[in-house]
Amino acid sequence: MTNLVTNAPDLVSQAVRDEAVVAAEAAAVASGVEVRLLTEVSQLTAVSRLFGSIWRPGSDTRPVPTELLRAMVAAGNYVAGAFDHGELLGACFGFFGHPRKGSLHSHIAGVAAPGLGRGIGYALKLHQRGWALLQDVSLITWTFDPLVRRNAHFNLSKLGTHPLRYLPDFYGPMVDDINGSGDTDRLLVGWDLASPVVRAAALGEPGRLDAAELRDGGAAIALSVGPDGGPLTGSADAPTVLVAVPPDIESLRRNDSALGGAWRVALREALGGLMAQDARVVGFDRAGWYVIAREQS
Repeated sequence: MTNLVTNAPDLVSQAVRDEAVVAAEAAAVASGVEVRLLTEVSQLTAVSRLFGSIWRPGSDTRPVPTELLRAMVAAGNYVAGAFDHGELLGACFGFFGHPRKGSLHSHIAGVAAPGLGRGIGYALKLHQRGWALLQDVSLITWTFDPLVRRNAHFNLSKLGTHPLRYLPDFYGPMVDDINGSGDTDRLLVGWDLASPVVRAAALGEPGRLDAAELRDGGAAIALSVGPDGGPLTGSADAPTVLVAVPPDIESLRRNDSALGGAWRVALREALGGLMAQDARVVGFDRAGWYVIAREQS
């Protein structure tokens, strides 16, 4: 891993920053890639093309054009790529979102098909964490589609982020192979880079929740997967509430857009509704359940 070191004020301890850099280097080695910062036009063009090949938007558009990446890098923002013997397999782009660089917003990250299943996305995020801490930035935010089960597990469990807000139709129409043509609801998450939870996750010790045990202990099931694969609503009248997502919403959207749309509405009402009532999402079970703690009157 290169180009991480900089002079940073001591608002986060040097030990935490050093630990983050070591964890990032270990993740890159484990996934068989070199993660490095990118600044040249040719490199940024490759990143733009990579994102285009993953999301496959309509016409000749790309999710992030080269010229925007170039401007963002020139302004001191973050663009990094993961390389295996010179081949770009993944990339991540973020920009400062708060005055005085108080936080970083990670706008987009993706891994090409040949790199899937190797932990490259994890390596990219840990590199971004190490870089941000060296800038004395201790919070990164980003959004993801809360219907995508693997992303919910990756963000909430493997990385240790915490949901901040449910955002209905956040981007408006985004017609591509991943988002389809429906509403673009997103879950905004915060990554507290120096917190005990995130530090443990970066060292390979993420927190785990067991939805089956919680159900046996009296957790309410506000949303589950019905016999037809569609959403089945239930009760949220308990201190702990479980909200399910389908196994593969992207395939469902391609094969049955009506059922995919029904899931969007159901999750917005269940998860979004609970969060609007100040219920707190405390994690995600890999089996497909958001775990929510709510205050009882």
